[in-house]
Amino acid sequence: MRDVHAELSAIIKADGAAAMATVVRTWKSAPRPAGASMLVTEAGEAVGSVSGGCVEGALYELGLEVLADGQSRFETYGVSDDDAFAVGLTCGGILEIFVEKVSRETWPEIEGVLASIRDEEPVAVATIVRGPHHVGRHLIIRPDRREGSLGTDRLDDTVYDDALGMLAAGTTGFLHYGPEGERLGDGLDVFVSAYAPPAQMFIFGAIDFSAALVRVGKLLDYRVTICDARPVFATAKRFPEADEVVVDWPHRWLESQTVDARTVIAVLTHDPKFDVPALTLALRTPAGYIGAMGSRRTHEDRLVRLRENGVTEEELARLHSPIGLDLGARTPEETAISIAAEIIESRWGGSGRNLSKTDGPIHPGAPR
Repeated sequence: MRDVHAELSAIIKADGAAAMATVVRTWKSAPRPAGASMLVTEAGEAVGSVSGGCVEGALYELGLEVLADGQSRFETYGVSDDDAFAVGLTCGGILEIFVEKVSRETWPEIEGVLASIRDEEPVAVATIVRGPHHVGRHLIIRPDRREGSLGTDRLDDTVYDDALGMLAAGTTGFLHYGPEGERLGDGLDVFVSAYAPPAQMFIFGAIDFSAALVRVGKLLDYRVTICDARPVFATAKRFPEADEVVVDWPHRWLESQTVDARTVIAVLTHDPKFDVPALTLALRTPAGYIGAMGSRRTHEDRLVRLRENGVTEEELARLHSPIGLDLGARTPEETAISIAAEIIESRWGGSGRNLSKTDGPIHPGAPR
């Protein structure tokens, strides 16, 4: 829903309706991830994309049907790689897509959900997409409460408890239950779309490499903060694309921040008086990625200082240093791409090798 937020908000504000098609599950080399959405409006417009153009034509016609009769649909697109051209999904992937009519009448809580997404407040939407009853019903999950209902108190209680963890992690995906919400049962599929605030990227060191990494971080949808203790360098004018520029010692500022498993910490100062205190603290947080810039000689010296500062071998094993993948990068922009590539590789478990020199599924963890 996030990728069609502006258009859907305008439609709901005008008391209109749209058919919303959402990718709920993918296999193999599917072109868009779960959560990608497309709208078909009452004016006959198509907004957004769920497959990069492969099945949008078929979904457009299906969306018009859903607008006309108000009945939700669950569709699967794509077959084997050998026959992919026959159905238009040329990548050979498989998409499961849920199409529903969205309006104030069909979804009374939609305005609150859209407002939370706009204001970057954590919210998740659990939708019954397949099962014996209540298909299309929604439960809105917030950290401190829930809204709407999936049909029964038992199911609402179960889904709320399970989806809270997904909301905290910013995870979108499926939950499976028995018809009445039994955790060990099956037959009822609930899709949870989690809209957590953007993941944080903390960049320590106000240097030219940091400016390039800010731009790449924004491209990856991070909320990016630059922090440096030197006020002459840490200025909004030098880093106009950063969400925040902080003048403070990195370790002191980091102590006051909330760090979770989605947080990226990049230490680019390569100055021991900044690096060592910041990394000592960072390596004891749950941050998903921690990297430090510097030569191999700098790295070896840094490890000695960190050990002297009480950092354990287990904590040091989390450190990406020298930072980035070996792309042969030279310029700040190329180095930023190298760092971003390592962040992505670390998050999804890729090999970092050329795809042309690998075999098997392109996306790690996907079936062959």
